[in-house]
Amino acid sequence: MSDDFLLRLKEKLDEHHSFPCPYVFKFIVPLAKFAEMVELLKGFKFTTRESRTGRYISFTAELHMESSERVISIYRAAASIEGLIAL
Repeated sequence: MSDDFLLRLKEKLDEHHSFPCPYVFKFIVPLAKFAEMVELLKGFKFTTRESRTGRYISFTAELHMESSERVISIYRAAASIEGLIAL
């Protein structure tokens, strides 16, 4: 994720959300990266759903975020997981 992209994301988050507030994260990862995603979301409540083919798994987590910076920190950490798609 480029710095320019993250700056635009922060602007949009601040424009559309009144922090602190709940924020929904949705990620899709290859099934082989399941453990890495669970580690990232450790301590948070999330749901998962396996793809029809069983090659991918989606994660949905509604987390209480204190600021747009905290949201971006989650996205940055998630970006380190190979094959991850953030929705």
